[in-house]
Amino acid sequence: MTALQPEIAETQQADASVDQQGARLVGLHESIAALLASRGQWRQAYQHLRSALDLVYADQDEEPQVPEQLRREVDRLRREHAEAREQSLRDSLTDSYNRRYLDQRLIGLLTEHGTRRDGLAIALIDLDWFKQVNDTFGHLLGDRVLQRVVELLQLDLPEDAFCARYGGEEFVLVLPRVDAASAVEIAEAARERVERHPWQEIAPGLRVTVSAGLAYEPPAEVAPDRPAVGAEQQLLRADSLLYTAKQSGRNAVAYRADGRVRLAGAAAGRRAIAETRVLGYY
Repeated sequence: MTALQPEIAETQQADASVDQQGARLVGLHESIAALLASRGQWRQAYQHLRSALDLVYADQDEEPQVPEQLRREVDRLRREHAEAREQSLRDSLTDSYNRRYLDQRLIGLLTEHGTRRDGLAIALIDLDWFKQVNDTFGHLLGDRVLQRVVELLQLDLPEDAFCARYGGEEFVLVLPRVDAASAVEIAEAARERVERHPWQEIAPGLRVTVSAGLAYEPPAEVAPDRPAVGAEQQLLRADSLLYTAKQSGRNAVAYRADGRVRLAGAAAGRRAIAETRVLGYY
């Protein structure tokens, strides 16, 4: 037996070396999994955790299972990551989407537009005389007004439509998969909800209205020769139409149809349109 001791010792050292290498490999997989999880790449992180478990249980007959505690931890981290991402895309005051989300979604929607049969409408909405609201009633009440306006704008929006804060007292309604007439109806209904809201219940004498410019991009099959429009260009069109609504007396939705700028709803029959050049139209 004594003659075999060197060989036994050498085998044990080799086994220990293999174990150390395996442990390092397991640690490497775990480190990579943690890094991927911190970036929200959950599928890749899970694959590395599975690889680590396969190495740990390599000499066992049983199929390695992800421990329930680890599974719960991964689920918790996934939820926290999703919540943190959602918060990063929300405006802290109004809880509407923010400019970052708006830019991302518009790029995606306009990229899809060339291969889809759906229209896309963008309504740029601005509170009328909002500086006077702040000067008269104070900024805290002004914040409450912004919050309530967002609630009213978001009511009854169609599926996939959303509201985003563009900046200050300006907001954007993005309306995918609508036709031109429906887009005008939705924007006008939102304007009317704001006008008819009982603002005096918040503060006596308070009155709030909004103006909007609605830019509509038709489906590719409706206007096959129309050049592709980027997000910035469509927002510029909406901004020009918003300016027309303001110059035409405020508390109105301005849009373009049949080559002309028009006002929606009751404003159409009682006001002259101070038409300005609408950028990007031909």
